[in-house]
Amino acid sequence: MGGKCPHRSVKKRRYSHKQFRRTKFLVKGDDAVYDDLLKPEEQRKELPVDEDLPGMGQYYCMHCDRYFANVTVRDEHFKTKKHRKRVKIMMGPKPHTQLDADLAAGMGMPDNGPKLMSMS
Repeated sequence: MGGKCPHRSVKKRRYSHKQFRRTKFLVKGDDAVYDDLLKPEEQRKELPVDEDLPGMGQYYCMHCDRYFANVTVRDEHFKTKKHRKRVKIMMGPKPHTQLDADLAAGMGMPDNGPKLMSMS
């Protein structure tokens, strides 16, 4: 008895899973999506026809920044827990931006207070 686990070779396939491959697709940050959602309907552009996107780029979820192949897939996505959580986040307070992170790290412009008097 004993010896190595027969399933040790599973580690080799770790990065072929869909969850790990999904990171290669570029998605907008939360702050950019939040700003797009605040725009009124009149300022939002119509979706252009793009052959490289799924469904010719016509079926889009603004909250999740995803394109879908057809209406039924998009409507099924609207019912998922991931989408509902994303909508809840986007309807809450404004997400942090890169500027907020820089200021918190002390990398922003220094605040030395008001200029009192010049020595000239």
